[in-house]
Amino acid sequence: MAFRIPTPAAILRFYLDGFRSMTLGRTLWAIILIKLFIMFAILRLFFFPDQLGGMEEAQRSDHVLEQLTILNE
Repeated sequence: MAFRIPTPAAILRFYLDGFRSMTLGRTLWAIILIKLFIMFAILRLFFFPDQLGGMEEAQRSDHVLEQLTILNE
């Protein structure tokens, strides 16, 4: 009996059939996707400001160099 390597289409079909038959899993995946959206889109706006915005190219490079080479005192 020869071992057959599954084609990408067979692998895709396998996963699609699995996701189609899920009931609770769909709800859990929806919750996971909503949480990821909140973490990466919404929280990024409030907690990670664009510190390099409004600077010119030379100012940006100086700022990055300064932040990378700063010594902890």
